[in-house]
Amino acid sequence: MGISLGANQYGKAETRVVRIYRDTARHDIVDLNVSTSLRGDFSAAHTAGDQSGVLPTDTQKNTAFAYAKSRGVASPEDYAIALGTRFLAASPKAASAQVRIEQYAWDRIEVGGAGHDHAFTRRGGPVRTAVVTVSGRGADRTVKVVAGLKDLALLKSTGSEFKGFLKDRYTTLPETDDRILATSLVARWRYGGASGVDWNKAYDTVQATLLEAFATRYSRALQESLYLMGRAVLETCEQVAEISFAAPNSHHNLVDLSPFGIENNGEVFHAADRPYGLIEASVVRD
Repeated sequence: MGISLGANQYGKAETRVVRIYRDTARHDIVDLNVSTSLRGDFSAAHTAGDQSGVLPTDTQKNTAFAYAKSRGVASPEDYAIALGTRFLAASPKAASAQVRIEQYAWDRIEVGGAGHDHAFTRRGGPVRTAVVTVSGRGADRTVKVVAGLKDLALLKSTGSEFKGFLKDRYTTLPETDDRILATSLVARWRYGGASGVDWNKAYDTVQATLLEAFATRYSRALQESLYLMGRAVLETCEQVAEISFAAPNSHHNLVDLSPFGIENNGEVFHAADRPYGLIEASVVRD
């Protein structure tokens, strides 16, 4: 029986890069978590201990810092494309480079009714993500961009039902035509191309579309909500080719207050964090 090396890659995970723009007295902050990886012909490093074709992960980390200064961070997508292109130029054995980014948002601290020039507070809400894969070089170069967000907490206090589902001897869940629908959404969307896209504007448009669709569309199930949200994104953003979701169903169970002589008319709930239903789906263009 033969033994051989299987698929492999290597890189630097979770380099925390904070870029402060000090061009004026009013500063700006970009806060990133950057993970990089290279794929290619690195078999000699594994099977013979030959590191001659390996660009050290420490070099990848240093490049992330250097490019934050020399190239700037106009958007996580632009920054990731620049990094991936650089890694392929510096590593002849690499066939592709992938850069994964999480961006954390900061707001200016309000002082006297105005945002302070150089004091910030970390914003709650979703974390912006980007995964950029650069393959090939020169005229053969291809760029795949998957943008996204995670930890987008959503809740509807009405406008949602769940009934008519399959039942068997172990089913205890009652049907309902009025329930709380809540989730912590992960969404990722793939762009049809990487040229001519205003990444920041596109991200804002997708996020706004997701929020509006969740808020305004009646839901017969979380599955339907995800489809309606994804469809709205594809109808609104022609540059998006596909959008995928992972959505835990954050169950809110009505608390029985009758032992205390109190009537609970859909007003007090127990938010159960686990176990939870996990709904995953993609919406794509035909």
